[in-house]
Amino acid sequence: MKRQIINIDEEKCNGCGLCIPGCPEGALQLIDGKARLVSDLFCDGLGACIGECPEGAISVLEREAESYNERLVMENIIRQGPAVIAAHIKHLRDHNETGYLNEALDVLRERGLPVPVELVTAKTEHHASCPGSRVVDLRGHTGAPRSVGQTGRKSELRQWPVQLHLINPQASFLKNADILVAADCVPFAYAAFHEDLLRDKTLIIFCPKLDSGLEQYVEKMTEIFAHQDIRSVTVAHMEVPCCSGAGRIVQMALQRSGRRLPVSDLTIGIGGSLCGEVSGERALP
Repeated sequence: MKRQIINIDEEKCNGCGLCIPGCPEGALQLIDGKARLVSDLFCDGLGACIGECPEGAISVLEREAESYNERLVMENIIRQGPAVIAAHIKHLRDHNETGYLNEALDVLRERGLPVPVELVTAKTEHHASCPGSRVVDLRGHTGAPRSVGQTGRKSELRQWPVQLHLINPQASFLKNADILVAADCVPFAYAAFHEDLLRDKTLIIFCPKLDSGLEQYVEKMTEIFAHQDIRSVTVAHMEVPCCSGAGRIVQMALQRSGRRLPVSDLTIGIGGSLCGEVSGERALP
């Protein structure tokens, strides 16, 4: 699949090796007097090594590459000792890579190794990006029921954010998830959205007509399907023809990811009725 990964300009690289310590994941080595990317599996594409190159020989590009494998990276990280472990955890935390971070912490716990708690908890206290895109996993929430007004209805929202623009494909709330992909207007038109459609599902929303960059939506959904063990997909869109693009985006992403998943397609009328449902295991042929 296509993803972000570093690129080294051999003509600019002078073999100084300053980039090597900047990649504790082990993706870089000095070979024949030049820095080389030795494994796509070890390169997360975040570019921590770029700032270490005095020649400007390292950049990030998008190309076909094997998926980054956090567990394999941790095997290499652990061998290098506590300082490198802490540097890697901080690297993932600072880039808001929640999915990779959780995998790394799981490996440490499985090995009985200490977790650098001060680095993990500091993320919630000092967040470098917009608070509106901070990942929040509400599954298993044990606090007071989330309700509004006099109805006593409980919110079935299980995560934040919900806009596809803001969702990190590696977010922990996508693991083993049943996904509801809803066009923006659906929750307004369908009164029982939370009870009938959202319950026990992870929500992704966007507008297939008004949003720009729909190709980027296909790419992001492709990354979600390729990297996460998604169990099923429900697509909910309005009856107007332009809204059916939500289903096409999902199917194109399934095709590119090579995944076949159970997909349900729900059509909501502009008067708020459930007009029809089509189910089955699907990816574009």
